[in-house]
Amino acid sequence: MQGTARPYQFPIDVAHEDIDFMGHVNNASYLKWVQEAVISHWRGLAPPEAVAQHLWVALKHEITYRRPAFLDDDVVATVLLEKVQGARAFYETVIKRGTEVLAEVKSSWCCVDAETLRPARVAQNVIERFFVKSDNQG
Repeated sequence: MQGTARPYQFPIDVAHEDIDFMGHVNNASYLKWVQEAVISHWRGLAPPEAVAQHLWVALKHEITYRRPAFLDDDVVATVLLEKVQGARAFYETVIKRGTEVLAEVKSSWCCVDAETLRPARVAQNVIERFFVKSDNQG
């Protein structure tokens, strides 16, 4: 086990181009938001040298839509890194308006070397930055 995930808050700006013909946020915008939130999470917690050496490629997204979002809603995505196995990372992202859950997303990503574009493992000391230690020894 890698400990408890360190939650990462990503504020979302609902723009006019996110609104569809029904007057609410188009489903495709949630996908865009999740991708932006996960990449921001990586850039926000990983050290600069790891960010420079690694890129992330989405492998799979599973989105459960709960409620519609509308223009000018105050929306926040909470990103949690569930686990890292080899070059793969598994995320859960919950998109909310206040306390209301708008969407829940499970996604998997592959880490690739920025130069070779081949799958690459992330160093354990980098992965540890994304989790809170389970014990109180450090």
